[in-house]
Amino acid sequence: MAPTIGEQASTLLVRKIPIADPTRVFLGDVIVLKDPDNSENYLVRRLAATEGYEMVSKDEKDEPFVLEKDQCWVLADNDKLKPKEAKDSRLFGPVSMTDIVGRVIYSLRTAVDHGPVLNSHYSMRKDSSLLEIELDVNDMMKNHKA
Repeated sequence: MAPTIGEQASTLLVRKIPIADPTRVFLGDVIVLKDPDNSENYLVRRLAATEGYEMVSKDEKDEPFVLEKDQCWVLADNDKLKPKEAKDSRLFGPVSMTDIVGRVIYSLRTAVDHGPVLNSHYSMRKDSSLLEIELDVNDMMKNHKA
């Protein structure tokens, strides 16, 4: 998810979302989801589209399609990666909204390189009070593995 999260290991603060739907996660949010290839692993990707969106490929051989109910499309932020390297919906297709575990709201890379993750305007508003009241960067640093 470079450049958003960083090239090296980061400690992420994730706001759990018990039931992911278009009223709790929004386009542009950085989310944690179950890896479609191995449900014991997780991926961090940006939510690019939800149900009802028409998906059109740059490859003219691919037919356009519309995301069905409870489906979403996720993308890696690093646009230098080819689709197979990015391991996102361009490789594995739409994913179920039920596979979304939470929204990344803060990233701690080093003691001096940390801050809120840029999400949708709606999510930034929802999460701002949580960051102001609950976030303890010093406590995060104790558990951070650089």
